[in-house]
Amino acid sequence: MSGLQCLASENIWFDKHRYDEAETRFYEGANGPSTQSYQVKSALQPAKGRQQKRQHRNSSSHAGGDQELISRMKSLELENHSLHKVVEDMRAALQKLESRVGMLEKNPGAIPRAMAAPVQQVKVENGDEEDDDIDLFGSDEEDDAEAARIKQERVDAYAAKKAKKPVLIAKSSILLDVKPWDDETDMAKLEECVRSVQADGLLWGASKLVPVGYGIKKLQINCVVEDDKVGTDMLEEEITKFEDYVQSVDVAAFNKI
Repeated sequence: MSGLQCLASENIWFDKHRYDEAETRFYEGANGPSTQSYQVKSALQPAKGRQQKRQHRNSSSHAGGDQELISRMKSLELENHSLHKVVEDMRAALQKLESRVGMLEKNPGAIPRAMAAPVQQVKVENGDEEDDDIDLFGSDEEDDAEAARIKQERVDAYAAKKAKKPVLIAKSSILLDVKPWDDETDMAKLEECVRSVQADGLLWGASKLVPVGYGIKKLQINCVVEDDKVGTDMLEEEITKFEDYVQSVDVAAFNKI
C-alpha cells in the first residue's frame, strides 16, 4: 500500500483550524472578546508603540541629516559666490593691464625716459657748410670709463688698507736634545757650536745640561723659529755638522706660538 492510500484510509481532520476560528468568533460574538484575545491585543499595543517611537526617531534623524545637508549647500553657495567675485576682479585687472600695454604700443613716447636710450642731437657747422643733425646714443663710453675709474680707486684703497695691517707670522718653540759622544766631550764648546748656527727667523733661548747616565750629560736648548723660514730638519742638519762634539740631535718638544 502506497503512502497516499494510507493517508486516504486514515480519518484525519484537515480543516480543524477553520472550525476553531469559527468557534472563536462565535463565542466572541456571544460573550464579548475572550481574555486570550485581550492579552494578544495588549501585547500588540506596546509593540506598536515601540514601532511608532522608532519611526519617530528615524524621521528625526532624517530631519537632522536634511538640515545639515541644507547648511552645507548654503556654505558652498557662499563660497562659490566669493570665488566668482575674485574671478571678476582678476578679469578686470587683466583688462586694465591689456589696455595699458596697448597704449604703450601705440604711443612709444609714453615709455619712461629711464627705459628709453638717451638720444643727443648735435648740430655741427664746418665753415659755410652745415651738416645734418646727428643722433648720438648718450654717453655710455664716458659712463663706463667713470665706473671703471671709481672701481679701480676702491680696489687701490682696499689694497693700501690691507698692506698697512701687520702680517701675522707663524712661530714655533722647539726644545732640542743634543747628545755628545762621551763624558769627556767639552759641553761648553758643544753649546758654543750649537749657538753658532744662525739663520733668519731663528732665535736661541735658554739651555741646561741634563744627566743621561755613566757621567754623560746632554745639552737641552730652547729656540724660537719662524715656520716659513726655519724648520727642524735644517736645525738637525746644521748642528750635526759638528761631528767632533755632537753625536745626535732629537726634538724633545715642539709647540706653536
